[in-house]
Amino acid sequence: MSQGMLTKEEKEHKDEIITLTEEVLHERGLKCDASIAKVSEAELKEILEKVRALRKKKKNVSNSEVIISEDRQREEEEEAEAITCA
Repeated sequence: MSQGMLTKEEKEHKDEIITLTEEVLHERGLKCDASIAKVSEAELKEILEKVRALRKKKKNVSNSEVIISEDRQREEEEEAEAITCA
């Protein structure tokens, strides 16, 4: 993917971007090989938009999992404290 199309943050996480790009290409029936160089810039932009959407979705799921985990831990601590105080 053209380096000029990526944000600074995306460049810093290029391994993740590559993995997601391969997923998107696979969904479209494209192989990540020399033929990818023949893809138009417009199609590259579409692919990058899909990659960004997937990445955002994965981040949101990850953030939700952290919040749920923190809530569970807090509940367990409150239960342990209630038992200790009883």
